[in-house]
Amino acid sequence: MDPYGGHYLNRDAVLSGLGAARMCQLVLGCTTMSLVAHSAGFSATYGTFCMFVWCFCFAVTLVIFTLDVARLHGCMPISWDNFTVAYAMLATLMYVTASVVYPVYFLSSECPSEGCEVRNYRIAVTVCSSICCFTYGAEVFLTRAKPGHVVGYMATMSGLLKVVQAFIACIIFGALANDSEYNRHIPTQYCVVVYSLCFAVTVVVVILTVSGRTSALRFPFDRFVIIYTFLAVLLYMSAAVVWPVFSFDKKYGTPGRPDDCPRGKCPWDSKLVVAVFTSANLVLYFIDLVYSQRIRFVSQSAA
Repeated sequence: MDPYGGHYLNRDAVLSGLGAARMCQLVLGCTTMSLVAHSAGFSATYGTFCMFVWCFCFAVTLVIFTLDVARLHGCMPISWDNFTVAYAMLATLMYVTASVVYPVYFLSSECPSEGCEVRNYRIAVTVCSSICCFTYGAEVFLTRAKPGHVVGYMATMSGLLKVVQAFIACIIFGALANDSEYNRHIPTQYCVVVYSLCFAVTVVVVILTVSGRTSALRFPFDRFVIIYTFLAVLLYMSAAVVWPVFSFDKKYGTPGRPDDCPRGKCPWDSKLVVAVFTSANLVLYFIDLVYSQRIRFVSQSAA
């Protein structure tokens, strides 16, 4: 061993507030998976999704924590700071979704056929998953861009919004795939093209930033992001008008929810989800556009 070398392990990765947040994520994530596997249980598509979220986030967090402690993240061919804050934002959204979906489909006021003990385990799963949302949110808060500091693009409000926009687009795709009847009208098919195009470009922006390849582009990255965001606002604005008209207007669709529509397999419900999250993404892209005007020079110098 080299007596003049520095510490091989990064103590700040454990003793700092960020390290404490990640250790809490690992403990709560492991507890949640253990409770589900032991007695709480899961089934069907929604349960599988929740279990995937908990396992995926635990595995990635463990890898990030290990690489940070062992000082091996410098060997990764990516922008480490951009990757970790983008992942923390994504994990926050995934945990929030799982913390809502699991109790909706697996928790009730009455004891299930398996017994009241199973219900208690499911309550514990919901509590642990909900608390873990805040630990990932705390990591985002600790690593976000602060006034006067030059940081990676993903740590800015615009970068974090890109993750949220892509996640909401995934929710829209899920609703479209759930018998939304989007192929009945050409205008609704146009909306699907809008969702797909904006999602694809957003993912490309995130990948380029996380991979640290923005400086290799032959055009200014910050200007490209602003122009794309402006076009995304226009496209989503059109979709926010077209989709409700061709889904809920009595000439093309059904204004109210049919009484004989089964829960979870109702096209009207899927159309409503698409309409709501289309409007939500429109607001996010507009906020992103406004904020991008303030950070374009900073992001360009930091790229």
